[in-house]
Amino acid sequence: MLARSTRRVLPSKPKFRFRGCLHSQHVPSRPLATQVQHHIPASVDDRALINLFDNPSSSPFRASASTPTGLFGHPTLTHPGALISLADATLVRAQLLTARILRSRESRDELFKVVKNLDRLSDMLCGVIDLAELVRNAHPDRVWVDAANHAYEALCEFMNVLNTEVGLYEVLKVVLSDPSIVKTLTPEAYQTALIFWRDFEKSAIDLPPTERNKFVSLSSDILVLGRQFLEAANAPRAPASIKHSDLAGLKDKGMGVRLQLQAQFTKRDLLVYPGSMQAHMIMRSAPEEEPRRRMYLAANSSTPEQIEVLEALLRKRAELAQLVGRKSFAHMTLDDKMAKTPENVVNFLDALLDHTRPFARRALHTLSQRKQAHHGQSSLPIIQAWDRDFYCPPEPPAPPIPLPPLTLGTVFMGLSRLFQHLYGISLRPADSTSGEVWHSDVHKLEVVDQDNGVIGWIFADLFARRGKPNGAAHYTVRCSRRTDDDDEHRDGTVEGAELRIKESEDFEAVKRHRLPNQEGVFQLPLVVLLCEFPRPSITKGPTILDWHEVLTLFHEMGHAMHSMIGRTEYQNVAGTRCATDFVELPSILMEHFLNSPTVLSLFDVDESSTVRQIGNHHNDPCHSIDTYSQILLAVVDQVYHSPAAISPSFDSTAALAKLHDTRGLIPHVPGTSFQTQFGHLFGYGATYYSYLFDRAIASRVWRNVFSDDPLSRNTGEKYKNEVLRYGGGRDPWKMVSSLLDAPELETGDASAMREVGRWKIEDDVGQPGRH
Repeated sequence: MLARSTRRVLPSKPKFRFRGCLHSQHVPSRPLATQVQHHIPASVDDRALINLFDNPSSSPFRASASTPTGLFGHPTLTHPGALISLADATLVRAQLLTARILRSRESRDELFKVVKNLDRLSDMLCGVIDLAELVRNAHPDRVWVDAANHAYEALCEFMNVLNTEVGLYEVLKVVLSDPSIVKTLTPEAYQTALIFWRDFEKSAIDLPPTERNKFVSLSSDILVLGRQFLEAANAPRAPASIKHSDLAGLKDKGMGVRLQLQAQFTKRDLLVYPGSMQAHMIMRSAPEEEPRRRMYLAANSSTPEQIEVLEALLRKRAELAQLVGRKSFAHMTLDDKMAKTPENVVNFLDALLDHTRPFARRALHTLSQRKQAHHGQSSLPIIQAWDRDFYCPPEPPAPPIPLPPLTLGTVFMGLSRLFQHLYGISLRPADSTSGEVWHSDVHKLEVVDQDNGVIGWIFADLFARRGKPNGAAHYTVRCSRRTDDDDEHRDGTVEGAELRIKESEDFEAVKRHRLPNQEGVFQLPLVVLLCEFPRPSITKGPTILDWHEVLTLFHEMGHAMHSMIGRTEYQNVAGTRCATDFVELPSILMEHFLNSPTVLSLFDVDESSTVRQIGNHHNDPCHSIDTYSQILLAVVDQVYHSPAAISPSFDSTAALAKLHDTRGLIPHVPGTSFQTQFGHLFGYGATYYSYLFDRAIASRVWRNVFSDDPLSRNTGEKYKNEVLRYGGGRDPWKMVSSLLDAPELETGDASAMREVGRWKIEDDVGQPGRH
């Protein structure tokens, strides 16, 4: 189903939006220096980046009042109504292109253009849907948000029609059944055709009408149940009753004293809600087990209705999969992923569990020793679920070597320098014309290739403000696509629709560019980064980033550069539009670069810092416990999406308890049912293993490819030309195999999955839960 290209937690959307194919585009070769200098002088662009983000009020790069334009440089998008008008115009033009594809069997020449036209149709709709998606999440004006919701829903509704259009499927079947046509398709075009084909088949398009209607009904039920499940997952749990005596001896003296005074004043037990600051404080600092136990039980409780919603969702998914001839929802979901089958996922997770278990058990032994010393016991006690936070107090992530405070501008300078070393690409501040951005906080960056000039744009909306979404996200507003071979036909134009058609064509014309030293005209990528950092001010000075925020920014820029460097002729496989279990590799790998003092020296404006040896900064015994717990969640996800889910006797709580008691570290707590809060079961159904999988690969790529010389241009070029530029259009296993010089991985079979599961990830800089 159509996933949001811009986030890692993906809600359901019409699948047509993401589908397309890869192109084997030639990237011009360039001479590489035989010796790479690890330090470059502070450039004008370096200092401009620092000034832009650390002192934006004095930066020369700001919205200009001259020659005003609309959002992202589209002249007409100057008011909310224009977005609705654009959606209407796009719909007219998309209907005409759909009709043309449906008539393709009338002309052999048209059959040769079907794959290109399907991708173009998808891009035509995505170009507006993706823009609307950004606007409805980031724009501060409610009128704009309402207009974006209208545009988004109208075009997604049309995509749903396309997903069930039997005629499109039959035309594609004719194309793929004709050897003389297939042999003319480039590898990218053929892969595009296969992706469309698989998605049509997953939508039961080849089934009789009655069964196809059942598929539509089940899909609707799944969407409704998924929303109910997510609402319940985020709903407050019932409070725990905390007695006055439970508050004695709290390690947190400040809040603990306040709670004690509150209990004394009210003369009654306190009701503490899970997820509150008080609840976190009790779990971290209550020396007696009982209040922590009660708090844990409250936090992990579920109502029968919440459990029933989840189990109904799992049953409906299983029914949907069996309707289209698959054994389970996992089998249906995984056949176009790197894993291919649930059995391969199990191979990976089993190997990962076997490798991680000794580390996790040693860590658990350390916690047991801490608990023994705390209570003065003669024997080692059992670590319970409510002990973890108390005996592993949270420690904020820290850099591997001492660093001065890092400003936002300094980190962007370091990112630009890193990309320049690796890829010959830098970030350059650019003026934004009045009306081009949606808020004064938004800064425009050009992504500049030393040979090809500007290859894309990043719009950075990085500061917190009221109404803005929490967390960090990467939005692909526009992806790469070759446009000079588009074949516009005006046959069948609806009377009076000429102006509408021109409005849509003008919108697309703004996106087209011809790059130096590269054949063809391309739609260049444009991405938006959303974060919620504190805004710099005259009184407080520039924004100083905590280390976890630096990690977050490097992670999101990994996604952004995947989008920038991916240069494909077909938009459906451009950049981050690739397999779910591959998309996080570039972003997690970017976090590893922060492990290198050589890379950290790029944060020094004058390049005067001394490179020091790095030590092991993952000495927290709870790191391996958390990794092991993450693996168990991935196993739970597979169990829940196995054929067992359709059985009338399936019990999600019993399945979770059995797994914890047979393969877990810490015993399951009777009366708890954490699964109703495991929100990723909806957005990442059957693919929750993906982040662990990419963590393992990224760790191996870092150690074997980059760690010895993380600023090597030759290595960067290899990574760029063998992985990043292909987006989702080449088999990920072939890319990983080539990058690691590991031919045994190329087939991506069960042994390859087991091999990845054996790779060490304990030293991974990414923490569980980062997306």
